[in-house]
Parts: sequence; structure tokens; C-alpha cells
Amino acid sequence: MSDISRRTFVAAAAAVTGAAALAQSQSSQSSKVAKPLRILILGGTGFIGPYQVRYAVDRGHKVTVFNRGKTNPNSVPAGVERLQGDRSVGQLDSLKGREWDVVIDNPSTLPRWVRDAATLLKDSASHYVFISTISVYKDESKPGMDETAPVIELPDPTTEQITGEAYGGLKALAEKEAEKAFPDRTTVIRPGLIVGAGDNSDRFTYWPMRIAKGGEVLAPGNPTDPVQFVDARDLGEWTIRVAEQRAFGTYNAVGPAHRLSIAEMLYGIKAVTTAGAQFTWVPASFLEEQKVAPWSDMPVWVPPAGEFAGFGSINIQRALAAGLTFRPLADTAKSTLDYHESRDAERKAKFRAGIKPEREAEVLAAWKAQKK
Repeated sequence: MSDISRRTFVAAAAAVTGAAALAQSQSSQSSKVAKPLRILILGGTGFIGPYQVRYAVDRGHKVTVFNRGKTNPNSVPAGVERLQGDRSVGQLDSLKGREWDVVIDNPSTLPRWVRDAATLLKDSASHYVFISTISVYKDESKPGMDETAPVIELPDPTTEQITGEAYGGLKALAEKEAEKAFPDRTTVIRPGLIVGAGDNSDRFTYWPMRIAKGGEVLAPGNPTDPVQFVDARDLGEWTIRVAEQRAFGTYNAVGPAHRLSIAEMLYGIKAVTTAGAQFTWVPASFLEEQKVAPWSDMPVWVPPAGEFAGFGSINIQRALAAGLTFRPLADTAKSTLDYHESRDAERKAKFRAGIKPEREAEVLAAWKAQKK
């Protein structure tokens, strides 16, 4: 067994054997709180919203969700108040004349949406939690970047075109709108890649799905390349604890707590499957020649060089100090795989991320031919 295989095997085994202990530890965090909050969640039925709602209810909080009523309406538990409105057209009437302790804003990208909601609620709530993104950062070339790093400034701050380039800049402007309406009473959470059951982007799901199929798997870059992501359950539940603590300020929210390599991630996922997948590591330079793109064709992974040298090593010390915790990789991988298997056949066949099987085979063949 090679040194890399031995290290990754040990890491994967530790992740699996530690799953039960950490799950039990985290379950204790859902105990009832001494002072329940009135929580308004803008959204609440998307990806992380249902985890926030269930966790808040389990801890004894009184929860209200506000949304259009079109996305997963059946995900709202009994006893949770539902208010309906459309922020894209300024339809906020159902929020008027009400009071809450904290507002959690999940779905907003456009600054106007935050400005309208925060301005309306600034005198009827004492805390605004805005879910932003690490895409706000202007320069991702420096490993260890923390929350003080400069953010993107759009040439046209009035734009509402949510393109790839403008997305981070719009989120940065939205953060400012929240802070303007709730000065010193705002929490900005900047997650990276959010993964797990319920993720329709398939950006992490590709790996459990592909590894569970077995065979030779194209593995990208150097096995030691760092990767970061956060389980939607961990993010959602921590958001509620942040509200309970009134932890104001800005926090990067990616994980895990310690450095994770792409090899450790892939072998950790393999540990919850039985298909016997085998990884063939292909350098980033060769993948670039083959026009195999990081992040889209090879999800989660971005080579740690050049303008993205720090993408997989964002500093999360502030969030850790504020109580952000992470369940084992084995738990995330298993729940993601179970979620994928629960999909209908049509959705399984239309994957939104990851290299196509025939293209994967071509690249592996080309890599072997070059090595010869």
C-alpha cells in the first residue's frame, strides 16, 4: 500500500468510526433552549431552509417562514406559521405590523431584495442574519484568507443581472444593505460549497454517485490538493445557534474544521460504498490540456494555483469560535447518496455537474497513452 493510500485509508476509517459519536454529540445540541426566540425565515423551503426550520422547532423556537409558496411547500412542519409574498416585486405586505426577535435571510442575491426587507423590518426585529457567500472576495489567490479580505466592487452597482461575474459583487452589496438597516445587529454568513441531501446542483453529489458505480474513477490533480465544503445540515443548524447567541459580525462558513485533501474526500466517500472504485490521479496540467474543467467537470476541486490558490483553504477560525461544527464526511456522503437514490430515473439521468462517463473514459485512456 502506498503512503498516500495508507494515509487516506486511515483518514477514511476514522471518519466512519467517528460518525456515531459525533452524531450523538450534535443531537444534544437540539435540546430545548431556555429562552425561545421568534424567528422569521425569509425562504425556508429551499436547500438549507428546511434544516433551519426543523432544528429551530426542535429547540423550542417559534418559527415563521415567508416565501412565494411555490418551492417544496410540504417541507414546512406543522406548527410553523406561513406567510406568503414575492420579494422580486416588493410584495411584503404580510410582514407589516409584526415583530420577531431575529430575521434569517436565505435566498437573497439582489441588494434590492435585502434593502426592501431589512428596511421594513429594522424596527420590528433586533437581529438580521444574512446568508452570503465566499464568492464576495475579490482575490482568492491567497491561502488562509479571512473575513477582512477585500470584496468585489461592481462597476455598475445598479445591475441586477445575476451572471457568474456579478454574483459575488451583488452579494457583497446585499451584505451592505443588511448592515445599513441593522447597524451592529447584523450577522453575515459566507458559506462556500453547500452539500448534502437536497442539493440540486449535483456539485458534490457527483462524487458519491460516481464512486458508488465502481470501476476506474478519474481523480483530479494532486491527491494533497485542499477542498472545502459544508453540509447543509451543519450550516442550517449553526445559523440557528448564531441567532441564539446574537453572534454579530461576519463569518466564513466552510469546512471541515481541519484541512481536507481531495484524496481524503474521495477515499472517505468510498468508505461508505461497496463497489470497489479505483482512483486514477490525473495532473491538473493534463486535465487543462484535455479541456476538463475544475469545479464543473471535476466538482468540489479547484487546483490550488494562480488566482485560485487560496480557494480551498479559506480561514474559518471565527466561525469555529462561534460554535460551527461539522458532522463526519461519512455521514454527509451516505445521506447524499441516499438522497440521490431516492430521485426518479429521469432526474438521475440528467446530472448537472461532473464529467460525462464517455468523456471520463476518453481522458483516462489519453492519460494512460501519454504515460506509456
